[in-house]
Amino acid sequence: MDKKRVATLTLDDGRSVELPILSGTLGPDVLDLHNLSKLGVFTYDPAFFSTASCSSAITFIDGEEGLLYYRGYPIEQLAEKSDFLEVCYLLLNGELPNATQKAEFKSLITHHTMVHDQLARFFSGFRRDAHPMAVMVGVVGALSAFYHDSLDINNAHHREISAHRLLAKVPTIAAMAYKYNIGEPFVYPKNKFSYVENFMSMMFATPAEEYVPNPVLVRALERIFILHADHEQNASTSTVRLAGSSGANPFACIASGIAALWGPAHGGANEAALKMLEEIGDASRVKEYVQGVKDKKYKLMGFGHRVYKNMDPRAAVMRQTCYEVLKELKLENNKLFELAMELEKTALSDPYFIERKLYPNVDFYSGIVLRAIGIPTNMFTVIFALARTIGWVSQWNEMIADAEHKIGRPRQLYQGAVKRDFVAESQR
Repeated sequence: MDKKRVATLTLDDGRSVELPILSGTLGPDVLDLHNLSKLGVFTYDPAFFSTASCSSAITFIDGEEGLLYYRGYPIEQLAEKSDFLEVCYLLLNGELPNATQKAEFKSLITHHTMVHDQLARFFSGFRRDAHPMAVMVGVVGALSAFYHDSLDINNAHHREISAHRLLAKVPTIAAMAYKYNIGEPFVYPKNKFSYVENFMSMMFATPAEEYVPNPVLVRALERIFILHADHEQNASTSTVRLAGSSGANPFACIASGIAALWGPAHGGANEAALKMLEEIGDASRVKEYVQGVKDKKYKLMGFGHRVYKNMDPRAAVMRQTCYEVLKELKLENNKLFELAMELEKTALSDPYFIERKLYPNVDFYSGIVLRAIGIPTNMFTVIFALARTIGWVSQWNEMIADAEHKIGRPRQLYQGAVKRDFVAESQR
């Protein structure tokens, strides 16, 4: 039997407590802080950057080494060899599917892509110029009003049905949000298409002619979906888990994740990187801009990451995908891509950025790819939400299935007024 490992915390008044040291299969050890309550103290960790909020077997990140694993599989291998629905099955069930399981899963998701006809009418309640993310939050949350038969979160079969419905219907809702925004009629899903082909059809097809998917562009978007499918306990995933810990229905929980993702510090990074490249304008201005970043005049978007202190493993995949898309569309001389390559080269050879470990992240190139495919800037975060839905659902399902899960209740360090007596208005 392994010897129990503990750390001893001693306060300045001499009181002490033993804190068990827990080890995961990968990653740093963690201190179990349950015993702190015996001393009447708790920890202070703004933004939970040094706190493991849960135990999970889904995704692992090693920021120092630049590693990202889904259920143990390196992201680079999945992006190269897998497809999105196969990755979805993996995240949801823990293992890659065999041929029969994959075919059944694909069929199941494909035949759930339609949304209730009354849900389609829900869109008319929004202004045409509403941001698509505002529409996503409202419509995805409204799914709970249409699918009452799968809302018992303590029933594993109900959770499975809800997971499949969300995975199938969010792309349809996302495409409808886009079509509504630009004033075009909705395009219904087609069962003959793959998951990604179907989404592109609903986005770009018109009733006037048949849509023919471009396999290179489909593969590019498939990779974007795979690269963004999950990313450990980020802000939106933590939001989904916290909402879910209260017993909220899965549709409401995913809507809360979409709302958190909408924040520019989370889901808007690729849009910010694209805007930065447009502001630089030309490769000839790169050195000037880089110096401006060092002088704190400009911000370098698409470089560095809250977790990764080495190269983002998704960035290399995205760079290659960017090249493939531009070549397919005969845009090899794309000004923004050339500018991005020059900026990356300049920054990675500059001691200022090397010392600070500011390497390109996945967002640096994904905006260029999305724009080349034809997706407008205001839909970038919607694409992110679509891809991340499977991660949110998998994390939510894992939490609910955990017999030890409790409602989330962070504590605080109170620094407000001490007790004081009410003063009548005439005496203030």
